[in-house]
Amino acid sequence: MDIQRTGEQAQAEAVAGLFEALADPTRRQVVELLGARPARAGELAAATGMSPPAMSKHLRQLLRAGLVADERDAADARARVFRLRPQSVAALQAWLDQLQAHWNAQLASFQRHVERQVER
Repeated sequence: MDIQRTGEQAQAEAVAGLFEALADPTRRQVVELLGARPARAGELAAATGMSPPAMSKHLRQLLRAGLVADERDAADARARVFRLRPQSVAALQAWLDQLQAHWNAQLASFQRHVERQVER
């Protein structure tokens, strides 16, 4: 039970971190931009109309949440290229799947109740 609880806690913390990171509209925009293609921080700053230091703060938050990863550009080791980590939303998808299953069960129960009322 402790192992399962620890796994559930880890999943809950991961989901909370994702929601926190995605709560900001700029970070959601960055995720959408990176969904199209990897980009450098300067490109992301220009695309969102932000200053480079402000973009760096957003990218740090996305890195902490595990939504993006950064790599050094082989042509220029000083430049980092950011890319989306689609697998990072696996915890969020699992949480949404559980929520959907719960709602589906509730709706099926309600449907059975209504059908019984109509039969009377």
